[in-house]
Amino acid sequence: MKTIYRTICALFAIGSLMSCSSFLDEHTPQGTLSDEQVKSSDNAEAMAVSAYAIFTSSEDINSSFSMWNFDVRSDDAYKGGSGTSDGDVFHQLEVQQGVLTTNWNINDMWVRLYNCISRVNSAIALINSCDESFTAKHQRLAEMKFLRAYAHFLLKRLYKNIPFVVDENLTYDDYNALSNRTYTNDEGWQLIVNDLMEAYENLPVVQADKGRPTKAAAAAFLAKVYLYKAYRQDDVATNQVTSINQQDLEKVIEFTTPSLYANYGLEDDLHNNFRPEEQYENGKESIWAIQYSRNDGSTYGNLNWSYGLIPPNIPGATDGGCDFYKPSQNLVNAYRTGADGLPLLDTFNNKDYDRTADNADPRLFLTVGIPGLPYMFNRNYMMEETSIWSRSNGLYGYNVSLKHNVDPALIGQYLIKGSYWATSMNRIVLRYADVLLMRAEAYAQLGKTAEAVQLVNQVRNRAAGSTQMISNYPTLYGVKMYVQNYKGTYSQAEVVKMVKMERRLELGMESERFFDLVRWGDAATVLNKYYAEEIPHCAIYSNAHFTSDKDEYLPIPFEQISASNGHYTQNVGNW
Repeated sequence: MKTIYRTICALFAIGSLMSCSSFLDEHTPQGTLSDEQVKSSDNAEAMAVSAYAIFTSSEDINSSFSMWNFDVRSDDAYKGGSGTSDGDVFHQLEVQQGVLTTNWNINDMWVRLYNCISRVNSAIALINSCDESFTAKHQRLAEMKFLRAYAHFLLKRLYKNIPFVVDENLTYDDYNALSNRTYTNDEGWQLIVNDLMEAYENLPVVQADKGRPTKAAAAAFLAKVYLYKAYRQDDVATNQVTSINQQDLEKVIEFTTPSLYANYGLEDDLHNNFRPEEQYENGKESIWAIQYSRNDGSTYGNLNWSYGLIPPNIPGATDGGCDFYKPSQNLVNAYRTGADGLPLLDTFNNKDYDRTADNADPRLFLTVGIPGLPYMFNRNYMMEETSIWSRSNGLYGYNVSLKHNVDPALIGQYLIKGSYWATSMNRIVLRYADVLLMRAEAYAQLGKTAEAVQLVNQVRNRAAGSTQMISNYPTLYGVKMYVQNYKGTYSQAEVVKMVKMERRLELGMESERFFDLVRWGDAATVLNKYYAEEIPHCAIYSNAHFTSDKDEYLPIPFEQISASNGHYTQNVGNW
């Protein structure tokens, strides 16, 4: 069921960036409702649903809360499109050159996410005003605190130094007096933790509506925030990781305790997480997902338009596909495995993957569409090195993302053409494989290497069995799939490297990579090496350079600095 998103999708489709209090002001005849009526449980429920709805209605193909647009800064993906001028502001982010604080995309995501927070805070204020006859009061407050934490988390990963709007009763003047440097980096993460702890303590184990977060969702989110918090970046003059905090890592272990996830587990096949059919939605690996739907009474339903730029331009099928967010050759190479079935780690990019000669992790073929193989596992659409599969005529290569796209055979059912392409497929925000890998990372950094390796092997076991869609690839296309577990004894440094690699392989093209690199303090080293090695595959990187203590985060938008009356301070770097 996706009822909480369906019920008011049409109601809030117009003016979706409006706060709920403003919505009620504009749509309630003056003098017709008493305070008691406004504070009724029915209105509180409607406001809570509206807070959920903004996380779909405020989505945009150019400002997706999935962050795919901003993951083009990583070594996983090229921007794509027809060329560097197609989405030029994202090209600037991709090569880390010419980024301006006045660029529309820098400000747009800031505005969208603070609009989400405004909607959530309006709901919190109304729910708080209800008496205890509203039996769902504390649960709804917990859900709203979860959503507020989610919006602040996305903002903090992007901009680092942000104003926190955690008082839902702020006046207009109070809001305008907020500073983006009131809290240290660590204190900012703690504010997000505080909201999530309230959610964790009050959310149920099971929700009737799948889009509402559960206790396990709050636990998984707490683990993620504590993992970011652990890599301390509190030097105000830099973005360097100065230490890794053991107490925070212990919290990651606490909130990834297996008993908290009794209702969850790994799907038998990785691809099940990225299928739109109802029988695969909200599967056992999906801990919390943004819910999308079709056939709900509106013209297009509550569809996800934020992936609308990603489909390739296939004549007679996805005509008008824009071909953005294309997997890099570096990512493809990372899936190569050695004779022992293990990742090649430091040497994975010493040669390009050859599908008829090299062993590969099956996850490659579930993440990346490669020339010579069928697009979305449909043999009617064989990929080639032609302009059909690259609007840029090869500038960004010919690989295509698979996790965001839907089989063209399902056009009209789960893939729908409006102004752009859209799908009803859920977007999983927190999935169980990520929980296992967060726990593995915490164990590795705490020196508990055997525990970390065992968890990595759980994920690798599932990878080895993820062949339902590709079992005939060796016979038909000559590919060699080979994955084995780690079996030796390894140093702490080796295990940390294993975990980092496994996160890349498992979460490839899920927009985690760039943020992981920044969190680890690895961004400059990894990305400058990537730029140099990738020039033969993508010439745009000839002038690319990642500047430490600047490019880890977006600048505070010029428009926000100007409107803050001196209360905002720009991020470090020569902005």
